[in-house]
Amino acid sequence: MNVTDGKSKDRQLHNEGRLQMVPAEQGEYAEASACQRITENTDIITGLQETGLLEEILRNDNLNRAYLKVKSNKGKGGVDGMDVGELLAYLREHGKELNQQILEGKYKPNPVRRVEIPKAEKGKFRKLGIPTVVDRVYQQAIAQMLSPIFEEQFSENSFGFRPNRGAHDALKQCQKNANEGYAYVVDMDLEKFFDNVCQSKLIEVLSRTIKDGRVISLIHKYMNAGVVSEGQFEKTDVGVPQGGPLSPLLSNIMLNEMDKELERRGHRFVRYADDCMIFCKSRKSAERTLKNILPFIEGKLFLKINREKTSIAHISKVKYLGYTFYNCKGLRFRVHPKTVEKMKGKIRELTDRNNAWSNETRIVRIQQYVRGWVNYFKLADMKKQLLETDEWMRHRIRAIYWKQWKKVRTRIKKLRSLNLPEWVVFELANCRKGIWRSAFVLNQALTNQVIANLGYLSLTSYYLKVREN
Repeated sequence: MNVTDGKSKDRQLHNEGRLQMVPAEQGEYAEASACQRITENTDIITGLQETGLLEEILRNDNLNRAYLKVKSNKGKGGVDGMDVGELLAYLREHGKELNQQILEGKYKPNPVRRVEIPKAEKGKFRKLGIPTVVDRVYQQAIAQMLSPIFEEQFSENSFGFRPNRGAHDALKQCQKNANEGYAYVVDMDLEKFFDNVCQSKLIEVLSRTIKDGRVISLIHKYMNAGVVSEGQFEKTDVGVPQGGPLSPLLSNIMLNEMDKELERRGHRFVRYADDCMIFCKSRKSAERTLKNILPFIEGKLFLKINREKTSIAHISKVKYLGYTFYNCKGLRFRVHPKTVEKMKGKIRELTDRNNAWSNETRIVRIQQYVRGWVNYFKLADMKKQLLETDEWMRHRIRAIYWKQWKKVRTRIKKLRSLNLPEWVVFELANCRKGIWRSAFVLNQALTNQVIANLGYLSLTSYYLKVREN
């Protein structure tokens, strides 16, 4: 691939041959014949050879927006080792050449770099595929052009990875459904969705709308470019690599088929990415709904349902997007206990006495985390819970300072600066208890107000400012 022009050994993946395992005819992808193999209805591909969309994708203003988006997202480099800082200079030098390759159908994306992110369950990982920064620009350019086209087709009950929609909108729709009597849910789990997407089915769905076969060809090349994991190349005949700018849009296009089928059958549902809940008025109705929708999802869309994780329950018993629900004059939100434990784990990390951060760095990181976490969970009723968490977090902060004030003379100096009576200064400074127990004594000096004045942001105080309940 010309994108990697001899930058380093690792960037010659497609030129070295040893890792290039995708057949040439697959790489070139003859649009009309391929679509005839994939689709059952030839009417779908009428006008496939119409041109224009690819040129729109490669317009300078669209590519510039794509570059700025990739740059703002930062992120690690792909298999070629090029990072975002090198991207602009490379595109200026090779941009016209890359565009010409794409227009002629000769462009071959590099494989993605496999990264495994630990899941909440021990021993389980989420597999991400990180494209090269150049491929990210072109994927982003495709997504920018296709999103407005497919937005017109997407369901009102779909909320993930869409403009002006988010998790809060999905949760409020859940609340609305339950308050209207649809309190039993089919909590559906699609097993390893991104890894199990049938590429042929996705190409068929794309071909119904996209009539420029060169765009279909380019998207198909991105899907089966392959993965490099621990230096080994793996083919990707199935699935969509999760991690690139194009994968969220492709997932919505695929799952929109399920959305339309659910709407055709008259079901109420809420979908955020691949997390879908179908709402029913009774348990029996929910059981019947699950039984009837399974053949469509597995037989028509070729996706897998995880039977162990798919459940039927009253909405008060399910976890959705980190929230759980309870009834109190209507459906209300709480933070799920597993989410609370995860949050406490992050606070433990941020207030670890052994992480060697400066106090200024720790304050900034705690502020960032508190704002982000509370803004996401601001729909939940959690004041009492946050008061307890704040008390625990402040104790850990006091323990940090007590460890830093290791010597007695340092403690005396620091405590005097807090305007404490002299007898209190000497009593605290000469405390011989361990760090954790001494932190209880230190609350006389490092009061809640002092800690707030230092810049530490309280979960409770920020929650009371932004809450929406």
